[in-house]
Amino acid sequence: VQLQASGGGLVQAGGSLRLSCAASGRTFGGYAMVWFRQAPGKEREFVAAINWSGGSAHYADSVKGRFTISRDNAKNTVYLQLNTLKPEDTSVYYCARGSGGYYVPGAKYDYWGQGTQVTVSS
Repeated sequence: VQLQASGGGLVQAGGSLRLSCAASGRTFGGYAMVWFRQAPGKEREFVAAINWSGGSAHYADSVKGRFTISRDNAKNTVYLQLNTLKPEDTSVYYCARGSGGYYVPGAKYDYWGQGTQVTVSS
């Protein structure tokens, strides 16, 4: 399983970005997908998750109302729309594939994308 994250960049506070995570092969449609982020000197933190069908999503309190996770199973891709960005959103964002169809808090993830840098200037 290979996950390729993209879409990061430099944006001013209040701006928007859309991250994408493309999965290889027939290894996507039946699994939950999750976005994490890690800022320099900080631990990796959960950002958002979506179940296998896209029917339910979960968000960290820090991004709720600003970020939206979605997926297109026909394209083997999960997206993270980042709106109203803040400097504290600056991180490397990683996508990961769950081991089942539904998000389980605290679960371990075996498949990760390489990360995409998001930098928000004030």
